[in-house]
Parts: sequence; C-alpha cells; structure tokens
Amino acid sequence: MGDASIPVDLFNPGQVFACLGFLEAADVLLGDAKGGFDWSDEANVRFRMCAKEDENPFSVVLSFLASAKVISLAPPTSRNSTEKWAVPTEVLSADGAFPFPDPSSPATLPAVLEGTRSAADATAIRLAIDHWGDTTSRDTVKFWGGAAGYPGAALARDAIHLVRNCCNSASDPFNLSAEQSSSFRLDWRRDYIPIDAGFSLNSHSGRIVAVGFPLVEILAAIGLSNARPKRIHVLEYKYGVIGSDVRTVGRRNESILFEPVLVRVALGGSDFPFVRRGYRIFRMRLGWPAKEGQARAITAVTEETNS
Repeated sequence: MGDASIPVDLFNPGQVFACLGFLEAADVLLGDAKGGFDWSDEANVRFRMCAKEDENPFSVVLSFLASAKVISLAPPTSRNSTEKWAVPTEVLSADGAFPFPDPSSPATLPAVLEGTRSAADATAIRLAIDHWGDTTSRDTVKFWGGAAGYPGAALARDAIHLVRNCCNSASDPFNLSAEQSSSFRLDWRRDYIPIDAGFSLNSHSGRIVAVGFPLVEILAAIGLSNARPKRIHVLEYKYGVIGSDVRTVGRRNESILFEPVLVRVALGGSDFPFVRRGYRIFRMRLGWPAKEGQARAITAVTEETNS
C-alpha cells in the first residue's frame, strides 16, 4: 500500500478538514484509504495516509484535482442553475437521488468534481461537495456568505483554477498560495475582521490583494462531506484529530492508521473512551467580517485539555 505524509497545522481548522478531504478522495480514487495525524514531533506535525495501490495517495488526489471539471447538480423541475457563472448544471432525471430539498437559490446547489482516476486509467470519477445545503440536524459549516448569489460550485471552480497548473507537484500542498478574491473561508490565513485589522480590503481595491490557499479550501470542502466539527453556537465550534501510531515490522517502521469512519468521528469532537493520548480536541472561534448573520471568519483556535 502507498504510504506517505504531508505537513499540517493542527491549529488551522481548514487544514485539518482538508486532511479528511484527502482521505475521502483517496478512498474513492484508490480504495482502502486510511489516515491519521502524527504529532510525535511537534515542530513537524504530519498527516499520514495509505491506500490500496502502491502510488503516493496524496499525489493521486492532487493529479485528479489538477484535471477535474466542476459542475453543479439540480433536482428534476428545478429552476436553479449556475450557468450564469459559467458552471454547467446537470439536471437529474426523475429517479435521480438529490441530497436535500431544492434550495431557494443556486448558491447551495451541490458541486461535483468530475475527472478520471489517472492519466493511465480513464475510469470516470465524481466527488461531490454538498455540505452547505445539508438540512439535517448537522451544522452546514457554511462560512461564506454567497455575495451577490455567487454559488459554492463557482467558488470550487475558482479554487481549482488557481492551482490547476501546480497542485499535482506540491510536496507541501497546504502552503500553496495564490491571489484569491473569495473563498469558502475555511482557511483563516486569508480572512480577517476589518474592525480588528483597522482597515478594509474593499477600500483598497487594486492596491492590496488577499492571498489565499485554494488547495486547503477545496480539500476542506470535500472533507466536510461526511463529517463536521461540533457547533457550540454560531460563532464557536470544536473539532478533534486522532493520532497515528508507529510499530516496528522487521527492520522498518510502519504507521498504524485508521479507517475514514474513525477520522470522521474524531473531527466531530466526540469522546473516544478507548483513545486518550492519541486524541486531541481544539476549539475555534469566529467573528462577523461584515454584516451579522452573513459570512463568518475564523478568528482564534485553542486546544482543550484532554483529561
């Protein structure tokens, strides 16, 4: 099985969500994906992952993203479409399954990343991003406001476009940056609260440009498909990470990693009665960058004591 790792900042929620995004994507692309966080060296925390094939699973996921096409999905008879933003909309047939009721606007139509398994394998693969339209009891973790109705599918398309030519060769993908005017607001390095910063980017248009981390944004959105941080209230969440272990097999060290379901449960900040030392919980706080009740921005992250 291909076993590899990348650096991750556990105090950056977007990077943690993006690690789960890597795991979810690798499980679809390669099968039998497993992962875990390794903080044995606090100065070089890593996310470790393996999958069924011998290829580097991170490279396979990045290669898929580099050539992926983004579309949106709409249920039968829906009037919603993202064609206005140059994102094709596929209307499902009458027997097609749609993940939630037809939304009130195109902003939260599911986004679908379409591509092939690899250059040598033309098997068609689809990865859906639809957490922002969830109508169950789970929180949507939708921090972006959808300015002027700009849809999530267009934000996904924009993020991939920014890194399409360089993401498949990134050894440190979470630090791959680009000028980014809008995002899912999952990586807090790009966002800020104007009243705290003392200025607004909108007042310096053309002179100051926001730099974002598009790979974190798109992978974090994928990671939220099957797992969510636990909402404490509208401006506070907590999330958890489960640590990998290492065992010696013969003359080499081998990582003990976890099935996606356990990594998902850990993200929700749930108690693990059978895990103590290998489980860490963090709390993130948010603020309103503009009008209250619209977009939110992550402002602080602290670690909870695991007693």
